[in-house]
Amino acid sequence: MLNIWVGEKVRLRSIVPGDWAKFHENDQDSEGARLSDALYFPRSEDGTKLWAEQQATKGSDGDNMMLAIETLEGELVGSINSHNCNQRNGTFKYGVAIFRAHWRNGYASEAVKILLRYFFQELRYEKVTAQVYAFNESSIGLQEHLGFKQEGRLRNMIFTNGIHYDEYVYGLLKSEHKQIHM
Repeated sequence: MLNIWVGEKVRLRSIVPGDWAKFHENDQDSEGARLSDALYFPRSEDGTKLWAEQQATKGSDGDNMMLAIETLEGELVGSINSHNCNQRNGTFKYGVAIFRAHWRNGYASEAVKILLRYFFQELRYEKVTAQVYAFNESSIGLQEHLGFKQEGRLRNMIFTNGIHYDEYVYGLLKSEHKQIHM
């Protein structure tokens, strides 16, 4: 049986309450947090449990969703989300975060491919964009590996670790995705 949410290395699935411990452990990685979003105040174990329970029960908000990324062996390795989904214009954004112990295994790349396949082939979206911090060389490499084109540069948009950084906007059209990944 073929499942659209399963690749050769990972599957995308709903976040479940039992995922809280891995997400809480990942919250302790300040550098990883800085690369994917921002540093936030510490969250208690109970707070992370509550967050995981809320994620497990809330489902998607239209086409905006957050999913867990797990290996085919069932190990949670990160998360991926879609946001700013605009059905009228056929555009959406995505973000992906892999826990540090699982970097450089191809999990992010495959998770993004699975998400794009769903949005382009099932939901009729036309374009995806990703915002990448200028200091995140791994994410820049991921976007370019997936065929995304740098479409813009927003100067001094991100402040972290005492410095302002640029933010890059990468985009990929459905037709480009089809040429590369089909």
